[in-house]
Amino acid sequence: MNLLYSFGIYLASFALKIIANFNTKIKLGVQGRAETFTKLKSSINANDKTLWFHCASLGEYEQGLPVFTELRKDYPNHKIVLSFFSPSGFEIRKNAPFADVVVYLPLDSKVHAKRFLDIVHPELTIFVKYEIWPNILNELKKRRLKAVLISASFRENQSFFKWYGKHTKDALFAFNHIFTQNEASKTLLEKIGYTNATVSGDTRFDRVFNQLKQNNTLDFITEFKGDSLCVVIGSSWPYDEKLIVNYINTEANKDIKFIIAPHNIKATQIEGLKNSISKDCVLFTDKEEKILSDYQVLILDTIGLLTKVYNYADIAYVGGAMGTTGLHNTLEAAVFGVPIIIGKNHKKFPEAQNMIDNNGMISISNQSELTETLNLFVNDEEIRSQFGLNNFNFIKKNKGSVIQILNFLRI
Repeated sequence: MNLLYSFGIYLASFALKIIANFNTKIKLGVQGRAETFTKLKSSINANDKTLWFHCASLGEYEQGLPVFTELRKDYPNHKIVLSFFSPSGFEIRKNAPFADVVVYLPLDSKVHAKRFLDIVHPELTIFVKYEIWPNILNELKKRRLKAVLISASFRENQSFFKWYGKHTKDALFAFNHIFTQNEASKTLLEKIGYTNATVSGDTRFDRVFNQLKQNNTLDFITEFKGDSLCVVIGSSWPYDEKLIVNYINTEANKDIKFIIAPHNIKATQIEGLKNSISKDCVLFTDKEEKILSDYQVLILDTIGLLTKVYNYADIAYVGGAMGTTGLHNTLEAAVFGVPIIIGKNHKKFPEAQNMIDNNGMISISNQSELTETLNLFVNDEEIRSQFGLNNFNFIKKNKGSVIQILNFLRI
């Protein structure tokens, strides 16, 4: 199985270089990985004390961030290496302020694993959620370097728990401790003989709750919204936008404002979205010298603002679950005490089902259900407020994971 895995990594490396000629995202990853060892060698010396934090992508980074920032305070003299596998994480957070060097994780060959750890030699390694790279983890174990996995979430159909998954299962035992999001994940680990696990919950609750300590005001949003009811559509995909735009064009009265923050901000897609809306619509990039209060729809053709924009929402629609791309972060909206609408495909996101059961969120499957749900929240302030309060209390109840993890690491 080890030989098969190594051969697969070799093939992946070859294939990615070819596909990179036709795919911009993959090209960024290939080019970035080619620079990893040069960046590490220029940033880390043999005598440096280091910590290594690894995230697959942006979502895992957001989960790990509360832990990362606290450890930065605890170890001010250590150099921190932050690595990503995906360009969607690296390209957005390559200037993370707590890290001394941010790199792409090299592909998981034995040669790369040894070379990476020879340079980084971390006193502590933290992986987030379920990012498991067997060669790297086994090399950490061989060198007796401390490693933990945080906010871990496992499902029974994953290879770790199948007869054919011995290689990946063994890699889990490289972690000195695993902090799981839920009891079900801990139970799955126990079934394969892994017992150094603690149910600490999801660090994202701490992450979003900390957002309330920030200054979440945006003057241009204040001007745009005024005293109107505001619906924020976060991280939308075309299949989300089709339903939302139809509601805006046919149902929404002129006193309701809409802010749409698409997941993809390619110019052609943004232009198509704007042209599909029959109400007065303005783009973020065109907002200068415009009287924003005159417009009913604002499209955010930029990134990095959504967490603050949710502060202005009276109702939120979070995208991704109407199709198969995956539901985006609903907790970012919930912490501001607003009711949330999502699509139908949320099975892999237990926090969504919890919020549905808690009467803070409604899942819709089609246009008529979206229209019915939006009209309910728009027209009934009491229901809108109660759903929002339920969401805020859900976040408040579930925070605290970071304290448990830090207490373990500080022993």
